Amino acid sequence: MLTMVQARKTQKRTGSVRIVGGSWRGRRLPVLDRLGLRPTGDRQRETLFNWLQGVLPGAVCLDLFAGTGVLGLEALSRGATYLQSVELDKAVAQQLQDNVRLLQADAKVVQGDWRRFLSADQQKYQLVFLDPPFKEQLLPVVLPLVDQVLATEAWVYVEDDAAHQPPEWPAHWKLKKEKISGGTAVRLFHIVSRDT
Repeated sequence: MLTMVQARKTQKRTGSVRIVGGSWRGRRLPVLDRLGLRPTGDRQRETLFNWLQGVLPGAVCLDLFAGTGVLGLEALSRGATYLQSVELDKAVAQQLQDNVRLLQADAKVVQGDWRRFLSADQQKYQLVFLDPPFKEQLLPVVLPLVDQVLATEAWVYVEDDAAHQPPEWPAHWKLKKEKISGGTAVRLFHIVSRDT
């Protein structure tokens, strides 16, 4: 258990993440060194954005458990037009907001609970990044709510602990790519309107 002084010191220390492709390629952005904050690694991001090459231009994106925000910012760097990030931790959300300002990115950061955000949001998203805290095993609760904010055609990228039993995916979500690396399972789904 951290003392208050140790917790403050931990919050102040920063690391960095690097944008690996696109217009901000090579830019390093500061991120807080927080327990449980695990940015998607460079190699995995390169794989993901190779998968998404034809999807990104013009995409409206949601990064629901944003953390460092590197997935959404990488999407903007590679041609997405707008990013909505949601992060519960106030200090982490503030650092993400600082990085958005630094890049002059077309992005909005909401600091708050993902459930409240999804219940109020009217935007429809073409690309959603889902990387919730592994230990909380939120995917079974998150998936049906995320399904309500998807555009008629959309893509959803999901990261989860490879040791977890996969949730029941919505029937109209078609698994396009899947990879297990370093104890993390990553999946990319293509979603076309439920009516088709």
